[in-house]
Amino acid sequence: MPTLTYPHWRDVPESSWRWPNFSPAEIACRGTGAIRINILAMDMLQALRDRLGKPLIVRSAYRSPEHNRAVGGAPASKHMSGTAFDIAMTNHDPVAFEAAARAVGFLGFGYYPRSGFMHIDLGPARSWGDPFPARPVAFAPDLPPAREVLAESRTLRGGGAAGAATVGAAGVDVLQDVFAETQSTIQPLVPYLDTLRWALIAIALIGIVITIHARLDDWKRGQR
Repeated sequence: MPTLTYPHWRDVPESSWRWPNFSPAEIACRGTGAIRINILAMDMLQALRDRLGKPLIVRSAYRSPEHNRAVGGAPASKHMSGTAFDIAMTNHDPVAFEAAARAVGFLGFGYYPRSGFMHIDLGPARSWGDPFPARPVAFAPDLPPAREVLAESRTLRGGGAAGAATVGAAGVDVLQDVFAETQSTIQPLVPYLDTLRWALIAIALIGIVITIHARLDDWKRGQR
């Protein structure tokens, strides 16, 4: 693949720049403004950007020989040929970034966790530097405990049973008073109504106990 060289990044014709997520200023030498564009390297960089789906912050790309010496770069640094890039890990997981970079064809990797960037280049295949520390896994946000569905709530069922039984017992009292004043043919049913009243009172008490127990249990679980 050809390499294009310009004395300054402003000299790059717009018609020849085909990498939409990057600009000539990002790829140019930070010291002199000169730029060397390796077409294959730039195609791979754009492919990496597309694969990750998030911005790549280029800390260093092409370096002129004099600027490379000034920053202490290796004498045969791939930056001088325009085939290397230093990418900030600020917005990337280093593990995922490296996997994606290898997938698109980068072969050389330098790890600089203290400076917060990773070096990638076209090769040969090699790596150096200290590995990036594992990043903590984000925990799911704490959510409030799920409230019981009203139709299934033990509190509602217990309270409903107690209320219904209480109303029923009161209704029995009314019926007893009414039947006591009716004809003699209905009066034999009155003793059975008395038994029914006590049964409903018992159901009401059980419902109250269930309601109290449910409230205490919910309080212990922190649901109230």
